[in-house]
Amino acid sequence: MTDKVAAAQKHAEKARKKNEKLIRKLRKNRWWLSFVMYIFICILATVLLAVAAVWMITYTVEDKIQNEYQNVVRMGRIYDEKSAVSDTEAFQALRYEERPFYVLDAAGQTKCSYGRNTSIEESGYFMISTYQIGEDFDEEYHEEDDEAYDEDISVQFDDSGNEDVEEPDDYADDKLVEYEDKSIVVYLDSDNEYIRQNEKGEFSVDIAKLFGFNFSLKDGVNVNIETGEAKVVPFWIQTDVRDGKLVAKSSIVIEARDTLIVLVVVVIYVIVILVGFVIAIINFIGNFKNHSRVNKLLFTDMTTNSHNWMWFLYQGNALMRKWRNADKNYAVMDFDFVKFRNFCMAHSVQEGERVLCTVDDVICSHLDKKELCSHNSSAHYAVLMKYDSDENLNNRINSILRELEHIDDKHVFAYHVGVDKLNARYDEEGKPVKRRDIDLEKAYNNACAASATLADNDDTAIAFFDEKLVEEQRWLDIVQENQQKALDNEEFVVYYQPKYDPRTNELKGAEALIRWQSPEYGFVTPGRIIPIFEKNGFITEIDHYMISHVARDQKAWLDKGFKCVPISVNVSRAHFVESDLAEQIRDMVDAEGAPRNLVEIELTESAFFDDKKALITTIKKMKEYGFAVSMDDFGAGYSSLNSLKDMPLDVLKLDADFFRGETDGDRGEIVVAEAIRLAQKLNMHTVAEGVEVKEQVDFLAEQGCDMIQGYYYAKPIPKEEYEARMQVS
Repeated sequence: MTDKVAAAQKHAEKARKKNEKLIRKLRKNRWWLSFVMYIFICILATVLLAVAAVWMITYTVEDKIQNEYQNVVRMGRIYDEKSAVSDTEAFQALRYEERPFYVLDAAGQTKCSYGRNTSIEESGYFMISTYQIGEDFDEEYHEEDDEAYDEDISVQFDDSGNEDVEEPDDYADDKLVEYEDKSIVVYLDSDNEYIRQNEKGEFSVDIAKLFGFNFSLKDGVNVNIETGEAKVVPFWIQTDVRDGKLVAKSSIVIEARDTLIVLVVVVIYVIVILVGFVIAIINFIGNFKNHSRVNKLLFTDMTTNSHNWMWFLYQGNALMRKWRNADKNYAVMDFDFVKFRNFCMAHSVQEGERVLCTVDDVICSHLDKKELCSHNSSAHYAVLMKYDSDENLNNRINSILRELEHIDDKHVFAYHVGVDKLNARYDEEGKPVKRRDIDLEKAYNNACAASATLADNDDTAIAFFDEKLVEEQRWLDIVQENQQKALDNEEFVVYYQPKYDPRTNELKGAEALIRWQSPEYGFVTPGRIIPIFEKNGFITEIDHYMISHVARDQKAWLDKGFKCVPISVNVSRAHFVESDLAEQIRDMVDAEGAPRNLVEIELTESAFFDDKKALITTIKKMKEYGFAVSMDDFGAGYSSLNSLKDMPLDVLKLDADFFRGETDGDRGEIVVAEAIRLAQKLNMHTVAEGVEVKEQVDFLAEQGCDMIQGYYYAKPIPKEEYEARMQVS
């Protein structure tokens, strides 16, 4: 049993920690992380846009440069082929390209030129990411190739008298091959304003200026498109030829439509990014609102529309564990609305919920921002309150209770308050110790345990949790863990309290009472175990145990030749829900071989407030089976004469409260005398309990009481001592 309880506690602790972890995970405010992610995505998209735009512009420029370079290289190949025949032939062929050029020999001297030479001495390289250049000529010159070339070339003259040369289709159909050298040797043109050179001698085109983009931190991005006007970037490209170099003028022509295409692409990208950003922001706001709604739903009580127990547990533990609260005293309280269910029955559930909302408002109005209150369950409220002293704490609680008692003009309500104090702790140096291991749920359970001690009180009251309650709970656990083992090992022993005839002092009967003789916990009185058994239902097992042992003892005494008298055994009211109770008792007694008339079944007065019809049926059956039936503690509660009228009882036991204190002149004597007289008229025997003095014995004998059970004659005694009294009698 101990292992099972430990396992259950371990499982509960594990579940509690898991729930706390889930709550912390849900409560973590991660909206900023989502926002950062959204910003990061937008920045990344912007960078990608910029890269894409630059790549597109660069690709456009590089493509034009590559085309120009292919043309110059082709001119170089033509020159090489024709110069093999004669320089004049080569020069004549190049003139038809209609672009200025000049040829340098190995010594750098100009061999020939065409057009206006505007190149300047500043030279360098265009760095191209990748390009392909036409290549479809053999290195060796062939005569037939030259003849074919001559046949395909047509010569024309322009207005200035210069000849125009149309190149043959063979050159237009050159295949493309990739060169490893990715640099193009260029010379700047005197008219150039778009090319810049760095320290390495590398040239780059001022793309922003060329395409009409103006980037400024102050003005942002400006676009200036000169519609209908083309921008020309002149420069000279050098290529190697036989015994020298060929330098031809080239140019990049950027038309307005090129800029417009780039601009359209940029605008589309910008729109996509802006739309994505807006969607991301809307999504972020929606997620933030949903997160807030989930938190509110998770921590809101549906009855009071205020905070619930989960919120109290989460916020309370966080509050108590903070350094700044280590030196403060706190009290965890359970406010219990007494008889709330009765109020709902008399009015309505809706009215009850309205009152609960008012209770929540009143309690919260007495707390500051660093104190907590939540509706826990049914009519219970959990409260976490700071206090400076016990007097301050009591005053604050009473102030709340005074207002709560009169929240309704037509009613005066009652409340039970359980309190568990969590005082600040200090180390050896007098410094406050942080409450790292605080368990608010345990503290609240302690407060509930204190409140539960007021269950029998219908008035407003306050109870503080202390070590006595801890010991009581520990004892409860001990009893419940060991009850079955004690029953199996027959650690429960039967004590007998004799009943005597006050007129003759003759033994007339006895009552069987249980004691626990535990090897671990010693001798335990019934007052420490019977209430526990009645609450957890184990009392039915005890009743069976007692009936069997009493029947067994009676049989043994009869076998020894003793004069046996009836012995009464208490049967709990919990048994009377069983329709075959009479048969159970009959079979147990018969199994031990004892006469049924020697076992008396004793019922408490409270049993008569249960199912009266079923009780009467069971009593009649037991009487038919030969058992005597008695009512115990008559007068202890609100006895009903109707019970005596309807119940076919054999014995009436007068409660011990009738005989406490002086009897002379007491109104109790009149009640006792009339009760005895009433029992006699109903053919019932009477037994007086708790009689301790001779004056009471004499009074009862005079009134005709049949038996007396009390310390005057004997206290409950072990079986062996009872046997001795039987022999004396």
